[in-house]
Amino acid sequence: MALFTGLIREIAQSRIQNNKLSIKADYKPSVGDSIAVNGACLSVIKVYDGGFEVELSHESQKIIALDNYNGFVHIEPAMRFKDRIEGHILQGHIDAVGTIIKIHHQGKNLDIFIRLKKEFIKFIVPKGSIAVDGVSLTVNDVLEDSFRLTIIPITVQNTLIKEYRVGRLVNIETDMFARYIYHIFKKEKSIGWDDIDKIMAIY
Repeated sequence: MALFTGLIREIAQSRIQNNKLSIKADYKPSVGDSIAVNGACLSVIKVYDGGFEVELSHESQKIIALDNYNGFVHIEPAMRFKDRIEGHILQGHIDAVGTIIKIHHQGKNLDIFIRLKKEFIKFIVPKGSIAVDGVSLTVNDVLEDSFRLTIIPITVQNTLIKEYRVGRLVNIETDMFARYIYHIFKKEKSIGWDDIDKIMAIY
C-alpha cells in the first residue's frame, strides 16, 4: 500500500489520453512507482524524457474531478519509510469530489468553503486533517454540508490553490483514522465526536 504526506513536490502538466495520463514533469519515477496526481494514487506505466505516463482506471475516472487533469496538477511521489511525515498520512484514495462555494480573503490568509455530500461530512473533524487535491490541510469549521479551511500564504503560493475559483470541483480525501474509527464504532450508540477526538489525539 502506498502512503503519502500531502506535501506537494511539483506542479506538473497533465493531459488525458484514453485511460492514461501523460505528465510533463521534472520528477523522474520508475515504472511501477505509485504517485499521487491531484491526490489520487496512480501507477507509473511508462517513463520518457521530460515526463511519464500513469494508468487511469475507469473506477478512478468515475471518482475524481476528471476535468482538472487536463492542465496543471499537483504531484507527490509515495513515501519511503525513512521519510519524515510533515503533512499527515494519506492513502491517495479519493473519497469524493467537493465543490468550492466561497473564497474569502482574511488578512494574508485565504478562507475556502467546500461543499461535500453529507455522507462524507461525518468523516471530517474540526481541527483535523483533510486533503484537497492532494494538499494536506487543517479543517477549521465543519458545517451541515460543507467545511471551512484557512490557507496560509506559503501554501497558496506553492500550490494550485492560488488559482481556485468558486464552482471548481476538487478531490477530497478525508482523514484515514476518522474513517477507520467511524467504521469500528458505527454500531456503538454511546460514542460521540468528543470520544473520537480523544482517540484521534493518540495518533
